Amino acid sequence: MPVALSQIRDLLLPGLWGISGKYPMIERQWPKVFRQTNSDMALERRASMRYLGFAQLKQEGAPTSFDNSAGQRYVYNAEHLEIGLGYAITRKAIDDNLYKTEFGPSNDGLMESFKETEELYAANVFNTGTTYNAAVGGDGVSLFSTSHPIDGSTIANRPTVDVDLNETSLLNALITIRSTWRDNAGLKIHARGRKTLVPAQLEPIAIRLFRSELRPGTANNDVNAVLGMNESLKEGFMVWDYLTSSYAWFVLTNHDGLIFFNRKPFEMDMSVEFTTDNLLVKGYQRYVPAYYDWRAVWGTFPTA
Repeated sequence: MPVALSQIRDLLLPGLWGISGKYPMIERQWPKVFRQTNSDMALERRASMRYLGFAQLKQEGAPTSFDNSAGQRYVYNAEHLEIGLGYAITRKAIDDNLYKTEFGPSNDGLMESFKETEELYAANVFNTGTTYNAAVGGDGVSLFSTSHPIDGSTIANRPTVDVDLNETSLLNALITIRSTWRDNAGLKIHARGRKTLVPAQLEPIAIRLFRSELRPGTANNDVNAVLGMNESLKEGFMVWDYLTSSYAWFVLTNHDGLIFFNRKPFEMDMSVEFTTDNLLVKGYQRYVPAYYDWRAVWGTFPTA
């Protein structure tokens, strides 16, 4: 049903000094997490390759060892979401509204609704990151897993037992990223944590960890090792308001692997329905936030 006179009855009479209900929105946050690019495909796919393994010791006069195991290992899929929303308003509700200049934010609200929806779907990559999505494919396990397969072994980007955010757990995460991560052939890679993501509930803890020159939470005069880790956490921390867990936290790394594909940017259209004279306004957009390499992020999901 369209917005009718009964839904804006006080806007038909003089005497109102203003209209409220429209508020400042949160600044877009997902672009600080995902790399974004345009897409002209219905489905974006990316292959994860296995290149050469370790070189082998060669004995005098013996043949050279060959590694013929290189090739495609996993394929990650990203199918665009189709997003739409609209509203209708009757001709009488438009004609008899005495406060049209104040009521204008309806169209602004439509745009902001789409922006908020972007944030929800982007954060959903993290919020549902412990559940394997067969449509994504990839290496056969969830984004955050203790058993990402590589040749002859597995690698974790989540601890075996989930841990709360504190000095020890954050340092252990950074050490794990640096010391244990490998490519698909098992070769050590240059992996470093660059930024920590936290929900609003963990911001006070993050402030103590990142803004204390000395070791937080102790009377000792030790240096704060979180700030001194070589090549790590150069971007500090970020509060992501769309994380649904009050306790889960994440470390973004220097590796590319989180991407936001824009297929069709937000567009708004309006028309007058011929038989009813109702004004129809709608928005449309296509995109998909996705991942194609778990090495882009480390995460943990404590529940208390």
